[in-house]
Amino acid sequence: MSSVVVITGSAGLIGSESVRHFAGLGMDVVGVDNDMRGYFFGKDGSTKWNLDRLTKEIGDRYTHHSIDIRDREGLDKLFASLGRNVGLVIHAAAQPSHDWAAKEPFTDFDVNAVGTLNMLEATRRHSITAPFIFTSTNKVYGDTPNSLPLIEQETRWELPEDHKWYQGIDETMSIDSSLHSVFGASKVAADVMVQEYGRYFDMPTAVFRGGTLTGPGHSAAELHGFLAYVMRCVMEQRLYKIYGYKGKQVRDAIHSSDLVSAFEAFHKAPRIAEIYNIGGGRFSNCSVLEAFTLASEIAGVPANTEYVDQNRTGDHQWWISDTARFQEHYPTWKHTYDVPAILREMYEANQDIWKA
Repeated sequence: MSSVVVITGSAGLIGSESVRHFAGLGMDVVGVDNDMRGYFFGKDGSTKWNLDRLTKEIGDRYTHHSIDIRDREGLDKLFASLGRNVGLVIHAAAQPSHDWAAKEPFTDFDVNAVGTLNMLEATRRHSITAPFIFTSTNKVYGDTPNSLPLIEQETRWELPEDHKWYQGIDETMSIDSSLHSVFGASKVAADVMVQEYGRYFDMPTAVFRGGTLTGPGHSAAELHGFLAYVMRCVMEQRLYKIYGYKGKQVRDAIHSSDLVSAFEAFHKAPRIAEIYNIGGGRFSNCSVLEAFTLASEIAGVPANTEYVDQNRTGDHQWWISDTARFQEHYPTWKHTYDVPAILREMYEANQDIWKA
């Protein structure tokens, strides 16, 4: 079996979790990450701390390349040197914020869409049999979820129990005729291209359309990293601005280790051009208000929030993923972390760093 896994965004949340996981399975990990997060989100967003930690922890099993995924030639050279030794590609590098994308649309599209094409083509040319996993987003559905018949409850918006998507939104929701944000559109382009390379070139590709991806490896910044940033704000007593929907907007949260174990399942039994909605589902979800209540209880201090009566453009009012399709294909996979467990772990992991 080919023993190398190439992971882009290897110092980010999903990338670093993947590095640890697959190195732990005995694979050699080649990481590609040039800390663009620091450029996107400033000091809060930089992943340098995570890379330093990874390099120490993983040692010789990890080789780092500071290649920009927009560098087509650089990626091609890397894949040419690895060739058929590549047994898996996990493409997790991205510009992940829809607020940020509107400021620099070219950068956003070049990173998200063109960067993904560069990765697909390098894989096709040099390592065509390697399963290619792409971390997409539920933002490919645009604001279509906001047309659902939501009911206002005390701390959250909710779907009626008899609605077909009460258990979560599945992959049949249309991605057309909706407001995506510039970020959502660049991810759609990448998402469809990953499917296309699977179908057209018969490559084992999978698109994972994530809900809120989270975990202690998140470099939490205001524009990206919902649960981690909630916990950080409570612990550091920072002001958190809640934008619109009365703070009752619902997110499902999947822990990075649960997502990466889904990647492992796909790696063991790859399929062609698959699409999966993946998130916490009904097992792990909360509203913004509920997240602050939990974070305050765990940290033992009150939250400092301010409400802004204007939702972010294209923001989802309610999102819970239906993971049934993935679970049908990979029946041994299951969630292990719910929201309280995720927040507790973040609190424990960052007690020495996030202080008022």
